[in-house]
Amino acid sequence: MSGRHLTPTVVKLGGSCLDDLDGSWWDDLARHGRDRPLVLVHGWSKPLKRLSARYSEPSAILRDRYGNQSRWTTPEVIEDIKAVSAELAADVVGRLADRGITAERLLGSDGLVSAGDGERWWWREKQLVELENLVGPITGVDVTPLKSLRPGHAHLVTPLARNAAGQEVNTDADRAAAAIAGATGATDLVLVTDVGHLLIDGEPVRLISGRDAAAFRDKGAKGGMRKKLRAAGEALDRGVERVVIGSAAVTELLDGRTGTVITDELPSPHPSGANA
Repeated sequence: MSGRHLTPTVVKLGGSCLDDLDGSWWDDLARHGRDRPLVLVHGWSKPLKRLSARYSEPSAILRDRYGNQSRWTTPEVIEDIKAVSAELAADVVGRLADRGITAERLLGSDGLVSAGDGERWWWREKQLVELENLVGPITGVDVTPLKSLRPGHAHLVTPLARNAAGQEVNTDADRAAAAIAGATGATDLVLVTDVGHLLIDGEPVRLISGRDAAAFRDKGAKGGMRKKLRAAGEALDRGVERVVIGSAAVTELLDGRTGTVITDELPSPHPSGANA
């Protein structure tokens, strides 16, 4: 078996769009997975909001002194994330099994993903206050738990991490997928979300350099897309050749038929920021 066949395709499944992925989407993923190992990293935003209305309240989201947003994560929230993720994982594993792809679930906090110290100062009622928020930036990935990278098999990762104090912490799923893609030597990272393209000035972007994507991230991107562009930049920095953002089937995104491709390997010697 060639080394390339042992190199996985890493796919981040957005928590907001999982319910909208129909049977043909999973058929396509399974076809791709018969030729390449799959590492799937899932979000949980919509399932968590279904679990309890309090997760939809503005108070569930914190903003730090630098303007970054984070879900306020307590030990109880960690347990709720694990509960909804277990249910989600059972559904994903079942869909893949029906299509001939074996799969196993991994918690990132079980030796796969490590995290550093998180921010402690957060805005609450127009004041900066010190809070214990169980989140942390990703500091490393140990690929040892991904022991069965082979075509026809998928690892489904719940993107929790463990910090130096041994605590389970919440991490951003897009950035976790980027870190895992870099650590496994993946050439492609696919961020499946509920929007078809990156939009700049209201126009869909088909192809953009990592540098131009980072510039837009810092000046014009908002919300979830800003995090995705940060994850894309981190993936490219870790050696991933191409990041694709979109809502279509994985092979369509990888073939460049739709979605937004972010890469430092543009075909033109004079790349423009956005190519329609």
